[in-house]
Amino acid sequence: MNDLQLNTDVTQRCVVNSHALPWIDSPSPLVKRRLLEREGGEVARATSVVRYGAGARFDSHTHELGEEILVLEGTLSDESGDYCPGTYLKNPPGSAHAPFSKDGCTLFVKLRYLDPQDRTRVVVPTRTTDWRQGLVKGLSVMPLWEFGTTHTALVRWAPGTYFNPHRHFGGEEIFVVEGVFSDEHGHYPEGSWIRSPHLSQHQPFSKEGCLILVKTGHLLND
Repeated sequence: MNDLQLNTDVTQRCVVNSHALPWIDSPSPLVKRRLLEREGGEVARATSVVRYGAGARFDSHTHELGEEILVLEGTLSDESGDYCPGTYLKNPPGSAHAPFSKDGCTLFVKLRYLDPQDRTRVVVPTRTTDWRQGLVKGLSVMPLWEFGTTHTALVRWAPGTYFNPHRHFGGEEIFVVEGVFSDEHGHYPEGSWIRSPHLSQHQPFSKEGCLILVKTGHLLND
């Protein structure tokens, strides 16, 4: 892949429905990607939805600035184990692995976003992990990882849940895993990716209920 600049201006709000995007080939013939944001060639800072066909695999490779994965469907595997649907996986900067999928899987993936000092590997089986009560009734939170100003969590919204207006120091990024997430700017169904810049403000809610992956504080230094 040639050098690509896609949705790289983090000072601008960006909304993408991943289901409306084409599948793009990867270096592995059985792996395809839907590109949400990308800066670079095959070695790139990137956010993508990635689909492994049955039997797909990559040779061992190193993630110089780390990798975050949420398994959406199927099972991803590497030499350290198997990661079933709902698993959050953080491979730290400098780590290496050889991922594969016996029967196929779909992933939400972020590459080269981690602090070089963040050296902890994290695996969270979110479907068997306890939830915490959120700040308002109907909101449940599952913290996944935090480092410096960056916080990553799953947030579950019961139908009819409304949150307070608030501002995002360091920006916010959301991927809608299930249901429909909303705010005063619009409605975002499953598969939507929303990136809001440093100090942006909104008042989110969900009439239908939803599950979202939320990352905050990581756009502060861009």
